[in-house]
Amino acid sequence: MTTFTVNGQERTVDVPGDTPLLWVLRDELKLTGTKFGCGVAQCGACTVMLDGTTRRSCVTPISTLEGANITTIEGLDTPEAHAVQAAWKALDVPQCGWCQSGQVVSASALLYEIPNPTDADIDSAMVGNICRCATYVRIRQGIKDAAKALEA
Repeated sequence: MTTFTVNGQERTVDVPGDTPLLWVLRDELKLTGTKFGCGVAQCGACTVMLDGTTRRSCVTPISTLEGANITTIEGLDTPEAHAVQAAWKALDVPQCGWCQSGQVVSASALLYEIPNPTDADIDSAMVGNICRCATYVRIRQGIKDAAKALEA
């Protein structure tokens, strides 16, 4: 049994300790916003917030999460997240949408840490987030637009 907090709600699950967090979120807790992409922490589709930092849920065993605080795309409710989501919508960033929950979580975390990121900051924070549709130019612009909106 592992007990942790997800999106502000304490949850207890009874699954094998090596079960990845991604599958606990999707299969046990029915939080399907976090996506499976590669399964080896390379694409970023499964990115969540774990105790305030981004983490790839596909390679995070549930046994390491006792008492942890996890925020998924469904629970991401910060000014940064709202600004990113508005910019994404205004710029039509998503195409197929598969990577977008991980992209939004990562971009929101970046803006929380660095309110006015440079291109290098954006590259560093977003490097592990793959977009099969290659909307990288719009993602970068969306982060910049969200940063400007947060300044206002």
